[in-house]
Amino acid sequence: MNDMKKPLDGIRVLDLSRVLAGPYCTSMLADLGAEVIKIEMPEHGDDSRHLGAFDANGDSIYYALINRGKRSIELDFKEPADMERFISLVKTADVIVENFRPGVTKRLGIDFESLKYHNQKIVYTSISGFGQDGPFAKYPAYDIVAQAMSGLMSITGFKETGPTRVGESMGDIIAGIYASWAISSGLFARERTGEAQYIDVAMFDALLSLQVTGLASLFSGANPTLVGNRHPISTPFDTYQAKDGLVVIAIASDRLFQKFCESIGQVELASDARFLTDETRTENETALKSIIETWAKQFSVDEVCEKLGSDGIPVSAVWNLKQAAYSEQSKFRQILVDVEGQDYPIVPQPVFFNGQKPHVTKPAPVLGEANDEIK
Repeated sequence: MNDMKKPLDGIRVLDLSRVLAGPYCTSMLADLGAEVIKIEMPEHGDDSRHLGAFDANGDSIYYALINRGKRSIELDFKEPADMERFISLVKTADVIVENFRPGVTKRLGIDFESLKYHNQKIVYTSISGFGQDGPFAKYPAYDIVAQAMSGLMSITGFKETGPTRVGESMGDIIAGIYASWAISSGLFARERTGEAQYIDVAMFDALLSLQVTGLASLFSGANPTLVGNRHPISTPFDTYQAKDGLVVIAIASDRLFQKFCESIGQVELASDARFLTDETRTENETALKSIIETWAKQFSVDEVCEKLGSDGIPVSAVWNLKQAAYSEQSKFRQILVDVEGQDYPIVPQPVFFNGQKPHVTKPAPVLGEANDEIK
């Protein structure tokens, strides 16, 4: 797709965001061809420039992964000359993305209503922890706060060890993904109506909206809680001990459970009263897990995966990040993409358009490198 027109070619984005949620959003827009102008604090830049891990030159790899293909200029909104330049850029822009704490943009005079005066067709997006208004709008919101308050931590972890956060900043990332989707929709709506669009995305909302299984249980009168690696409804659906490590086995129907029983040579389990339905299997999960692990411990992880996989049973080893990132599957799906002037890859959005994956070809910008270029 890099040698053909991309979906957002010709779209100019002013990226006022920092650290993760906003930059993740705008990196996706850059993948799709948008010109993303990253506006940063003079001398210091985006805080994520100072977050590890760092490459051999002392530059943040974290920053590079989510600011690929952008251009950087330095502006101080408290300086009249910089503010004047910013307004001139607003007049040429299609999209503005910010993730300041609610109320800050209004104080600076760069909120939606102020900037719409200069550009009647702007698509303006605010990303925050809890939204632009409401009881928790001003509440400080790091990702772990959003995970804790959204209920996600309450269903993540083992009863023995208590709630835990998901092992990545999912509140930031999911909010960024929702924002990029909303911006694309906002641009489409603008083309139809000719009107500016204001988009308000909250990490709390984003994480809560993802919990389909837990919410379904809640709405049925249950109280979702910690179940470890198990599925809260379907059984067997968990990690199981093999001879040399853990395997994942996922059974989500009676038909598949019968097939699983045939695969492990214990067809009688399918007619056992304890295991006839998902509900009874879940009620008797401890007993069923013991039976499965007694079988699995006779074999290596690879042998279990080969046996069950060849019979059409969903099964896998538990890969670490290195195994996943450098696997043949990752290579085939082009998860990691090399860019010029950088000795490690980027990870563009995992979407193909007409068989081609959109991604940028340039690394993240040096702070202020386009100060004299962008008009």
